[in-house]
Amino acid sequence: MNLTQLVLASHNAGKLKELQAMLGASVQLRSIGEFSTVEPEETGLSFVENAILKARNAARISGLPALADDSGLAVDYLGGAPGIYSARYADGQGDAANNAKLLDALKDVATEQRGAQFVCVLALVRHADDPLPILCEGLWHGRILNAASGEHGFGYDPLFWVPERHCSSAELTPADKNQISHRARAMAILRQRLGLSPDQQ
Repeated sequence: MNLTQLVLASHNAGKLKELQAMLGASVQLRSIGEFSTVEPEETGLSFVENAILKARNAARISGLPALADDSGLAVDYLGGAPGIYSARYADGQGDAANNAKLLDALKDVATEQRGAQFVCVLALVRHADDPLPILCEGLWHGRILNAASGEHGFGYDPLFWVPERHCSSAELTPADKNQISHRARAMAILRQRLGLSPDQQ
């Protein structure tokens, strides 16, 4: 697929910058905020459904091929929760409240039962009614700590232990996180699907 422009189904400037850096300079990523301030209702029951819904909405509004990211934290002991509700786990009260609620839910759970994974699904549609969206999934396995650690990142990063680095996600530098995160893994697959080689970054 030969693409020079994509609209990102997000108003988050940080996410736009992060994904543009991962995608490379050969494809320009534009924010849906250039075209609309309205957020679509995320009515899907999975990361895949919500990513496709957001991508179709962005393509319909912009008239451009669209990329959407739906991501969150899935904790094994909690049956995959908070999952698609990760950002609003504590009723929209923010990261600190989400982290506190998660720690409370796992307060008596042993270390070996605290397995979790960050999940990212990227959906790319060529147009709003594309019958064959490109779907790329990235999983980042770790476990939930008993207390927050680290100052970097956002969301659940301070609670997410990264075994291969022997630290929390919030203790990684942004550059290091962008090499190994769930979003980086999904984007690496997307780059392959789009035929973008490393030297095109």
